[in-house]
Amino acid sequence: MVKRIDKSEQGKSLRIRQIRSGIGCPVEMRETLRALGLRRMHQTVERIDTREVRGMIAKIPHLVQIEK
Repeated sequence: MVKRIDKSEQGKSLRIRQIRSGIGCPVEMRETLRALGLRRMHQTVERIDTREVRGMIAKIPHLVQIEK
């Protein structure tokens, strides 16, 4: 069962921007980019600040940038 989080409950969110390409990276890193919702260079997505998202960002810090 998946618990849905309302906007009022979600708290902080992160804006994540892809700054480098996943070409030439291991498959796991490319899959992490896709799991975050990043599909092309300079694309920005907004995700809820959770441990899981922070862990994905920690796996690919050289490919993404956290925006305020």
